[in-house]
Amino acid sequence: MAKRKIIEIDEDKCTGCGACVTQCAEGALQIIDGKAKVVNDVFCDGLGACIGECPTDALKIVERDAPEFDEKAVEQHLRREKHQKKEPIGVEPCGCPSHNPMILTATQAKSSRAKRGEPAEAELPPELTNWPVQWKLVTPSMPFFKGKDILIAADCVPFAYRDFHGKFLSGKPVIIGCPKLDDAQGYLDKLTDIFKDGTPKSVTLVHMEVPCCHGLQRIVDEAVKRSGKDIPVKTTVVGIKGHIIRSG
Repeated sequence: MAKRKIIEIDEDKCTGCGACVTQCAEGALQIIDGKAKVVNDVFCDGLGACIGECPTDALKIVERDAPEFDEKAVEQHLRREKHQKKEPIGVEPCGCPSHNPMILTATQAKSSRAKRGEPAEAELPPELTNWPVQWKLVTPSMPFFKGKDILIAADCVPFAYRDFHGKFLSGKPVIIGCPKLDDAQGYLDKLTDIFKDGTPKSVTLVHMEVPCCHGLQRIVDEAVKRSGKDIPVKTTVVGIKGHIIRSG
């Protein structure tokens, strides 16, 4: 084992946003327990393509004793990762219907409430028009994304922003996810395929103000770029106290 250049991660600075993961073509980085980690030294080429994407300067190149970069091992690793990310369409072997694509009929909450003469505090019907909604479960072939205005939201947004259904969800198929807790590279690959296959008219992205949540913006922007499609993206940032910080 000889000294060579390799990535080093300062876990105190790392927010787990996943920006570095999406930029690592070798798949050397993953988010594990909320922090970026090198899964195997032989996968890291030490060139540092991931460094410029880190918003907190948690990554740097150092020289230390490490096994040599192994291109063949990287190829096997990427094939294995791609195979593991393939997800079946339809019911899972256990019988769980979570993968079953369903187009739901949403009632327009505001108009139906007004027609019935219900007070403002009355229970509102939902605006959800698709199932599943979780990023891990949706697939590019599901019919509700094609040519639509898609909503992509961080997991926490519906809990923080009270009128999520009325303000953002109405009339849009939705995908929800968390770049800190889930597989950022998997998000990027799948979203790129959705954009390529479905060619949505637009994307509305809603995420929280916390640093790790900004990883969704980088994933969406990179997926649009990789898809080669001209898809406008509008972003809204929600504060942890439930107010809109930025919309545009």
